[in-house]
Amino acid sequence: MLTETSLATLVASAIAADITVATAESLTGGMVAATIIQVPGSSGMLQGGIIAYQNSVKERLLGVSASLLETQGAVDPQVACAMALGACTAAGARVGISTTGVAGPDPHQGKDVGHVFIGVALDGESKSYEYHFAGDREMIRLQATQEAISLLQQVINAAGEQKL
Repeated sequence: MLTETSLATLVASAIAADITVATAESLTGGMVAATIIQVPGSSGMLQGGIIAYQNSVKERLLGVSASLLETQGAVDPQVACAMALGACTAAGARVGISTTGVAGPDPHQGKDVGHVFIGVALDGESKSYEYHFAGDREMIRLQATQEAISLLQQVINAAGEQKL
């Protein structure tokens, strides 16, 4: 569960390690960025975010390959990685975090409701994480947001330790 203290720690850790962050959100529709900006001073680390709900926006603003989207669909680990990298490029950030998945109420492109990928990029390298969340649409989006923030904290901690 995210708390004001944990969010403040995330922001302070990023600023202390001189880490800038950008978001690329589909499934969460801006919830990750909105959660971060609740913290006063978050402008010291959050560069910006792109809500890429449509594939055309994923292509145009985040540089996700049209052929990848066509063959794999938007709910895919490679797409999550490309979105996170694209957020870094678009906003000039070291770290990118992306969310893509199916919030429901119905399955989408052969993927079940609750099937989510979160992409994380750091300094041009990316990795995706797969989840299967339960609950209604809002609960799935909330769980994805919380997990994205948790992954972001882990990346910031690891990157901060490398700097020492």
